[in-house]
Amino acid sequence: MGISEYRQHKQDCKRKQSERASKIAALPTTYLSPLSSQERTILGKPIQELVQDVHKQVTSPVDILRAYGKVALKAHEKTNCVTEILFPEAEEWAKKGINLKGPLAGIPVSLKDSIQVKGFDISVGYSKNVGKPYAEDGAMVKLLKDAGAIPFVKTNLPTTLLSFESTNDVWGQCKNPHNDKYSPGGSTGGESALLAFGGSRIGIGSDVAGSVRAPAHFSGCYSIRCSTGRWPKVGMNTSMSGQEAVPSVFSPMARTLNDLRYFTRSFIQMQPWKYDYTCHPFPWREEVEEEYKQKKKLRIGVMRTDRVVDPSPACARALDEVAKALAAEGHEVFDVEPPSPYEALRLASHLLLSDGGSTFMSHFRTGEWNDKGAAQMVRYMRLPRFVKYVHYLYVKYIKRDDIWAGLIRNWHPKSAYEYWQLAGQREAYKAHFFDWWSDAKMDVMLTPPNATPAVPHGGMHDAFSSCGYTFLFNLLDYSAGIVPVTHVDPTKDALPSSFNFKTLNGVAQGAYKHYDAEKMAGLPVAVQVVGRRLEEEKVLAVMERVEDALDGQGGRYQLLEVD
Repeated sequence: MGISEYRQHKQDCKRKQSERASKIAALPTTYLSPLSSQERTILGKPIQELVQDVHKQVTSPVDILRAYGKVALKAHEKTNCVTEILFPEAEEWAKKGINLKGPLAGIPVSLKDSIQVKGFDISVGYSKNVGKPYAEDGAMVKLLKDAGAIPFVKTNLPTTLLSFESTNDVWGQCKNPHNDKYSPGGSTGGESALLAFGGSRIGIGSDVAGSVRAPAHFSGCYSIRCSTGRWPKVGMNTSMSGQEAVPSVFSPMARTLNDLRYFTRSFIQMQPWKYDYTCHPFPWREEVEEEYKQKKKLRIGVMRTDRVVDPSPACARALDEVAKALAAEGHEVFDVEPPSPYEALRLASHLLLSDGGSTFMSHFRTGEWNDKGAAQMVRYMRLPRFVKYVHYLYVKYIKRDDIWAGLIRNWHPKSAYEYWQLAGQREAYKAHFFDWWSDAKMDVMLTPPNATPAVPHGGMHDAFSSCGYTFLFNLLDYSAGIVPVTHVDPTKDALPSSFNFKTLNGVAQGAYKHYDAEKMAGLPVAVQVVGRRLEEEKVLAVMERVEDALDGQGGRYQLLEVD
């Protein structure tokens, strides 16, 4: 079985990559010619202007599709961000398969590979899933078409969906558009690479531990992690079906904040609960959005560190720049120390892998490549308990690393009893955090999105446990958005001479092993804007206030220009 399965795996990977290459080669010359002046005008317009042009029949949806299709191909050539090419089908949908009077009329939308589109596979990067096209669109795609949007590509991701990298055997390695030696993020890394490059304005991904937020931070685009129940979930494929202890949520990403706000509002105004039973019948609250766009003085808490991994100089600088800009605009900005983010990291990681990784490992074929971070988690999970206990004692009492020791303690598949105990601790933590926030009387909280900018390829082998700045808000189910702020500066962001790697805990050592401001020069750096559960309207409004403040104090983030 092993040899024959491995051969089948290699054949299926080769076939899918050949299909992709053949589909690109067979595209009409309209997708391969240089951008025209009209197409550059299309690429420069916010999506609400494009929608108005379609409504007025000033611009054809096919022309919009072809303009973005051209840049998507360039983005793919540089970053390997695209999995499935939908252009021919998308042209047909643009002519007769979408609602040209809808709020997203004519807008091309890129989709994470895990989203169901009629006639296409959902590989999730596993070769066993190829050659199994779906017979109908999933709820997400049905809603998009009814709104007038046009799905036009699917994008790269890691097999396990548990990595801040996006590499697999089926589609290959996805690269950061700013520096091809670095990851664009994960698990929605193909989306972030495509958006940052300019090959799409709107994308949809999923997030279970930071998977739309880390990519936005790594690549330089915008995203919001929505709370459960606001976005469809049916009609997707995943590596961990049935995992609901820390639910994965599908959420939007965008090239600009203006597009993110318009798209999110328009999508929820389409009443997704009529398409998917998992969605709450919870309409868009324009009054909340307007309140926080107009509120004269916001109360903004700043979490400078999660006390597990202090943010690197680049990430600390971005956070400080935003805090100072908001204070200069007259907002009340103050430092906060939330209830132990470390405890949240411990609970979330044990809950997420409570099955010991058996579910996502069950999809692998013999010889199939696994993400180095995910593989390491499973490898340690499968060691004899006696060996792990001795190692725990060594880490805690010899190395005196309480942080790492607490995370690896009881790192094994959980019984139903153990799982229920963890779930009870999770709910107690969420209640404690709720009370703390209420006492703090914050409107929102600012945090780093990650301790470092993008990791180099293979870096998750060491940094796999450094996800606390995003994972915290998955556990809490809070709304959290990403605003890119600046780029790594080799002079401003170098580690101080006093920095001592050996004094760091095990999680921090994994993160800082790859921090090098010289090598990272030019990589994007963002901040995270956090609200409470189901507060997407507030978070998006405050993200706009952040950008306005940056404008007033020296300028907002500069996007990559479309070639």
